[in-house]
Amino acid sequence: MRVDLFDFILPPDRIALRPARPRDAARLLHVGGSGAFGDHTMRDLPGLLRSGDVLVFNDTRVIPARLEGRRGDARIGATLHKRLDLRRWQAFVQNGRRLRTGDVIAFANDVSALAETRHDDGSWTLAFTGDEPVEALLDRAGVMPLPPYIAARRPTDADDRADYQTMFAARDGAVAAPTAALHFTPELMAALTAAGIGHETLTLHVGAGTFLPVKADDTQTHTMHSEWGHITPATADRLNAARANGGRVIAVGTTSLRLLESATGPDRTIRPFTGDTAIFITPGYTFHAIDGLLTNFHLPRSTLFMLVSALMGLDRMQAAYAHAIAAQYRFYSYGDASLLLPGG
Repeated sequence: MRVDLFDFILPPDRIALRPARPRDAARLLHVGGSGAFGDHTMRDLPGLLRSGDVLVFNDTRVIPARLEGRRGDARIGATLHKRLDLRRWQAFVQNGRRLRTGDVIAFANDVSALAETRHDDGSWTLAFTGDEPVEALLDRAGVMPLPPYIAARRPTDADDRADYQTMFAARDGAVAAPTAALHFTPELMAALTAAGIGHETLTLHVGAGTFLPVKADDTQTHTMHSEWGHITPATADRLNAARANGGRVIAVGTTSLRLLESATGPDRTIRPFTGDTAIFITPGYTFHAIDGLLTNFHLPRSTLFMLVSALMGLDRMQAAYAHAIAAQYRFYSYGDASLLLPGG
């Protein structure tokens, strides 16, 4: 499909630079398969779902993966993308043309890394020097990797350490937050449980590739970056049982959705999963694992807007986004949410 079909005009003032406070005060747009759109807040979510439904959250934890340093007189910025082993990460590099294989980049607070290999997409493998765990080095020298559309308008600060982390964060490895889950609080989770709505977790370590623009003119020529994910056998069994009992599987965030779909075949059985996924979902895709999606509002021409258009239909999502813009919803990572239920 032509990428320009997924374009829309978003006024810059609709981009949220800070999250709603409290988190569950964020607005929520209910989009069914047809009919009017419903304007709500996140606190209305228990009444929009059914007893027996299961929400699936991503429990990845965002690490301070954005680094600033120098190679000689050249300023080098690095955003870690994907862990390769205990000391090596693949990274997107600003000013990477000034790097040569074997160069050492000096980051803040005595942290350094060797530029080991340049990849075809322009990213680099960086090997961190010394014996300290890389996690300790990042805590000392890194900052939270806010999306470019926020970072370009304000500096990262101390609030982002907490704001850009979900209440489910448990497993280090993401360089972007699963932002749909940012709207959840212990109080909202208690209300969902009281309404008979269950929840499960999986892990997908979100990479910085999620922010990359689609440069191709046609979706068929766009290449997705892979990300590592894990679904336990027990989690898969419980999700299959919930669906067998008439419950719906509702992914919280596109990261949860992509991993669930990667683990599920045409028989709609969710299977345990450990490994990389580079699934790219566009209109025409048949969903096997999920019955709905709670997600934020996405960039025009992005792979994520293509995904929600695959779930609900392109015309339906263009109309929903037009409604959201006119109704002053807040967009992107720190913005409001939408509940997409193709069945109603």
